[in-house]
Amino acid sequence: MIQRFEQFSYSISSIYRLILKLEKEEMEKCGYRGSYALYLSIMSRYPGGITATRLGELCDRDKAGISRIINEMEEKGLVHRECHKDNFYRAKLVLTAEGRKAASFVKQRAVIAVSAASQGLSEEDRRTLYAALYIIEENLKKISDNGISDT
Repeated sequence: MIQRFEQFSYSISSIYRLILKLEKEEMEKCGYRGSYALYLSIMSRYPGGITATRLGELCDRDKAGISRIINEMEEKGLVHRECHKDNFYRAKLVLTAEGRKAASFVKQRAVIAVSAASQGLSEEDRRTLYAALYIIEENLKKISDNGISDT
């Protein structure tokens, strides 16, 4: 069981580091930070805009982190806030033309990366993998919320 724990932890950490490395390398081609990739991808699914709160939920990031990234992305001209009656609290974040272009680049590169990374997996393997990851994630959330049982 300890070997499974070590292998699982190592594999998940390694995959995450490799994803961050690829995001960094690809986004640098456009002159942006790697951390923008996920935000751009998600925001592109909401052409009418998305609130910072909802974006944070979908990216699993805290409010302060979202705020910093959104401010940077605004300064770079990737996103703008659509306010209602000068109320920034629930402003919708909308990709600009430059933001849509960057999001399109991210999605194109992601398709290539996912395809290359999943070579050798059948469709059934892929479904099983994602189903297993979902179950593990849900179980870990419960453990995180309730602590590790002594039994």
